[in-house]
Amino acid sequence: MTSPEAPRVRLPQLKLDELLEELQARIDAARGTRDRVHSLLEAVLSVGRELDLEQALHSIVDAAAVLVDAEYAALGVIGPDGRTLSAFHTVGVTGRQIAAIGPYPEGHGILGELIRHPEPLRLAKISEHPSSYGFPPNHPPMNRFLGVPIRVRDQVFGNLYLTEKRGGAEFDEEDESVLSTLAVAAGVAIDNARLYEDSRLRERWLRANADITHSLMSGSARAEALDLIAERAREITGSALAAVAMPVAETKSLTVEIAVGVDAEAHRGLVLPMHESLMGLAYTAAAPVASADVTQDPRISQEPPRFAGLGPAVAVPIGTAEGGTRGVVLLARAAGRPAFSERETEMLQGFAAQAALAMELAERRQDAERIAVLQDRDRIARDLHDLAIQRLFATGMTLQSTGRFIDHPEASQRVQRAVDDLDETIKIIRSAIFGLRTHEGAVGSGLRARVVGVVGEAAPVLGFAPSLRMEGLVDTDVPRDVADHILAVLSEALTNIARHARADRAQVALTTDGREAVLTVSDNGVGIPAQGRRSGLRNMAERAEQLGGHLTVSSPEDGGAVLEWRVPLPAT
Repeated sequence: MTSPEAPRVRLPQLKLDELLEELQARIDAARGTRDRVHSLLEAVLSVGRELDLEQALHSIVDAAAVLVDAEYAALGVIGPDGRTLSAFHTVGVTGRQIAAIGPYPEGHGILGELIRHPEPLRLAKISEHPSSYGFPPNHPPMNRFLGVPIRVRDQVFGNLYLTEKRGGAEFDEEDESVLSTLAVAAGVAIDNARLYEDSRLRERWLRANADITHSLMSGSARAEALDLIAERAREITGSALAAVAMPVAETKSLTVEIAVGVDAEAHRGLVLPMHESLMGLAYTAAAPVASADVTQDPRISQEPPRFAGLGPAVAVPIGTAEGGTRGVVLLARAAGRPAFSERETEMLQGFAAQAALAMELAERRQDAERIAVLQDRDRIARDLHDLAIQRLFATGMTLQSTGRFIDHPEASQRVQRAVDDLDETIKIIRSAIFGLRTHEGAVGSGLRARVVGVVGEAAPVLGFAPSLRMEGLVDTDVPRDVADHILAVLSEALTNIARHARADRAQVALTTDGREAVLTVSDNGVGIPAQGRRSGLRNMAERAEQLGGHLTVSSPEDGGAVLEWRVPLPAT
C-alpha cells in the first residue's frame, strides 16, 4: 500500500513577482529612511559645529534644502518689532537674480502668515492660499511650499522657507517632520552661537575698558582717553561714526570734543543744544536714546549738515543717573545697516559707565596731585615770607644804617643802590608769593562758556539758533584781553546779521592752535552791500590790528557773507 504524495502549494508567478516587488519596496523604504535619518543627524552635527552666527544661519539653510530636496530655501530672521523680517538668507537664487528682484522681503504674504502663526505650513500651490501676496518682477516661479518656525528658548527667532521640491513632487508629512526636527537643532545652534558671540563681545568691551583705565591712570590727557573711548566703541559696534561730547561749564550745551569716522570734521568742535540733538537728549535723560534714521529724526537739528550716508544711531551717557553724567558717546552706522539692538545698547551702556568710573578715579588722582602741589607752594611761600624776606629786610636795614658812617660819596651811593636793589628784590619775592597762592580758575568764567552765552543771547534776535563750533584749548590758550575782543567782535557780527543779512542760517567757529585765534562768522543772507555802512566792520578791523591781526570779509558764490577775524596769541 503506497502513501499518497503530500500536496504542494503552487503560487502563480504573477503573485510571486508582486510580493517580491513589495518586499523590495519596503527594503528600499527602510534604506531610504535610514539614509534620511543619517542625513538628518549629519545636518544636526554640521549645524551644531558653527559658533559664528552668520555662518550658522547659512549652514541651517543649506542643510534644510538638502534634507527635503528643495530647489529654493531661505531663512528669515524676525526683527525686534516681531512683525517684519530683519534679515533673509537664501539658497538656490543667484546674486544676479537677487539684484534683479530687488530688496529682500519684509514679511508680507505667505512669509508673514508664518510670522503671525508660527506653526508648520505645507502648500501644494502658493497662489491658492488666502494670504498669498504674489511675487515681484523677475522672481523665479514657485508653487510648492513648506515652512517651519525656528524657536530659541521658546521665542520665535525666524522661519525656514522651502519651495519647489525637485522632481515636481509635493512636500509630505515626512518632509515636514524632518524639517521640524532640524528647526529644533537649529534653535539650539543659534542659541549657542549667540552665547558665544555675547561672550566674545563682552571680552572685547572688558579689554577696551582696561585700555581706557590704564591710559587715564598712567597720566594720559583726558582728550586721549576720550579718543580711545570713541575709537573702541566704533570698532566693536561696527559703526561708521563715533563722537564724544562733554558739557560746557555754566551753560546748557554740549561740545563735541572727539569725533572719528565718516565726516568726523563736520562734528568735531560743534556746540550742541540739549533739546535739539540726540546727544543732548541722552545727557538730559541720563539714559540711552536711539534713532532708526538719524537723517530723518525730527528730534535732531540737521544744521549744520553732518549725517549724510548715516542711518541708525544711538547716544549713551558716560556715567549713571546716580553718579552723574560726565558726557555722551554717539555711535551711528551707515544707512541700510541694522539698528542697535537692546543687547548692544546694554553692553555699550556698561562700557560707558566703566569709562566714567575710570575718569572719576583719574580726576581724584589729579586732585590729590594738585592739592600736594598747592600745599608745596604754600610751604615755599611761607618760607620765603618768614625767612628770606625777613633776612633781606634786616640786611637792607643794616646797610642803610651803615651808609650814615660812610664819608666817601661814591661808596655811600653804592650802598644806597644796594639797599634799593634789596627793596626791589623783596617786592619781586612778594609778587612771587602772591602768584604761588593764587588758585587756578580764579579769573572767572572761561571763554568757551562766554561764547556759548553770546550765541545763545543772539538767537531770539536772529529768529534761529546759529550753529557753533569751537576747537583747541580755547579757555587755556586765549588770554583774557584777547577773549574780551573776541566776544565783542562776535556780538557785533551776530548783530549785523540780525539787522542787515536777512539770513535764516548762520555758523560760528572759534579755533586756536596755541599760536593764533581765529573767529569765523558766516551766514546765507544777502551779503554785504557795496554802499552800506562800514562802521561795525571798521571797529572789528581796528580791534584785530591792535592785537597784530587782521579782518577778512568775503562773499561766497552761493550768497551770504563770511567774516574771518584772526589774531596772534602771545607766546607762553
